[in-house]
Amino acid sequence: MSVPVATTRFSDNYDLKEELGKGAFSVVRRCVQKSTGLEFAAKIINTKKLSARDFQKLEREARICRKLQHPNIVRLHDSIQEENFHYLVFDLVTGGELFEDIVAREFYSEADASHCIQQILESVNHCHQNGVVHRDLKPENLLLASKAKGAAVKLADFGLAIEVQGEQQAWFGFAGTPGYLSPEVLKKEPYGKPVDIWACGVILYILLVGYPPFWDEDQHRLYAQIKAGAYDYPSPEWDTVTPEAKNLINQMLTVNAAKRITAAEALKHPWICQRERVASVVHRQETVDCLKKFNARRKLKGAILTTMLATRNFSSRSIVVKKGDGSQVKESTDSSTTIEDDDVKEEKKGAVDRSSTVIAKEPEEIRIVCPNKPCTQLSTNSQTSARRQEIIKITEQLIEAINSGDFVAYTKICDPHLTAFEPEAMGNLVEGMDFHKFYFDNVLSKNCKAVNTTILNPHVHLLGEDAACIAYVRLTQYLDKQGQAHTHQSEESRVWHKKDNKWQNVHFHRSGSTGGSAFGFSK
Repeated sequence: MSVPVATTRFSDNYDLKEELGKGAFSVVRRCVQKSTGLEFAAKIINTKKLSARDFQKLEREARICRKLQHPNIVRLHDSIQEENFHYLVFDLVTGGELFEDIVAREFYSEADASHCIQQILESVNHCHQNGVVHRDLKPENLLLASKAKGAAVKLADFGLAIEVQGEQQAWFGFAGTPGYLSPEVLKKEPYGKPVDIWACGVILYILLVGYPPFWDEDQHRLYAQIKAGAYDYPSPEWDTVTPEAKNLINQMLTVNAAKRITAAEALKHPWICQRERVASVVHRQETVDCLKKFNARRKLKGAILTTMLATRNFSSRSIVVKKGDGSQVKESTDSSTTIEDDDVKEEKKGAVDRSSTVIAKEPEEIRIVCPNKPCTQLSTNSQTSARRQEIIKITEQLIEAINSGDFVAYTKICDPHLTAFEPEAMGNLVEGMDFHKFYFDNVLSKNCKAVNTTILNPHVHLLGEDAACIAYVRLTQYLDKQGQAHTHQSEESRVWHKKDNKWQNVHFHRSGSTGGSAFGFSK
């Protein structure tokens, strides 16, 4: 793509420092402005990998961020376009996620939840006043300005945001995160600013009890709940929540978007503007405990997505499911993974990567997520290395079972409900062993005289004591029946879970292959 060379280069104004985050097509690094010495976060996008449509989306995100200047929004300070890279210079946000901060607090009450949602509503109200709909409000995009007590909540990631005129309602495409999608989006009806308020209602519900109002492992049932507005306030956790808090949630989670409360109206609700008089100040330990588990689940799902993104040929096309009516909807069994399906005027989302948010992290820090234990850091590098080698070894054993066509050995290493994305599944998420057994019975080891597999560049994410993810390039050499040598390459990611002190593969993703196709059915 031809991109005009910037008259001012990034390096003229900023010094790049350490890496803060990384995605498939971008990297976030701390930078220092030369003229002032101020610190910022630079998101560096490789524009060589962007299509024309992707580049338009990048420009849209920058345009939206430039006009949003509010204390509760991560601010874009600079946008520099060079020949092969685009630099977006944001606030350096060092406090991490709001939801992670809450579980680390010694005290958390309904009044604290009110203060949190007030700041979120302030940011949403500013967006709406400026004709912007965020479309992806969720915990991962709610950050804290710093680690200081009482630091401001900041709304981040405007990669899915759109611009609207006034109270315009239109079909802008299927976009958002499953658990936070509004009924009108799921019904493919015209929508606008109210979709953000629905998501705020979901977030407020979680802030008060630590779990979401809509939940199901099956996405179709999850969507049915949302479209019907089927949520409740179960005992005993909701018995201690004030009626005013429930009233605000009800007004936010109103199925009829025309009757849903607006951000400006919500900020005038007594539970928000009169919290000292209305909201309870009793510590909610049960909420904190549930929120810890909720956070752990989000992190595990996020790590699964990270390993998918680490697979170089991973693209949105691999998770598009064609429905009976001919429409296409991206499927996900995870209610916290962002999806986007543009309207008919747009191509499907491709290379623009929003996986790296401008959150500053301590260099080389490894965070461990344990659903039923406090988050800890591995005590020594040797322990980390040993566990990573354990994951690499079990992955090699699984591949050896594939190479030898040993289905019995394969089933011992895999969970019976193994889920997978792979080219042979034609973009569908398959579950169970039957799909894989066909290839063991009919293809594997029957078309080849000899097989040798090498794992290149393995990257392991450790997720507590009982879970891990690995992403790697798999290089397979083999001889066909005629004695001809072939080489086959694929990019793979696998999620491992330890059950009864034994590792089992619970999910994998494999990209389309390059090289010879005779051994393309490599599980």
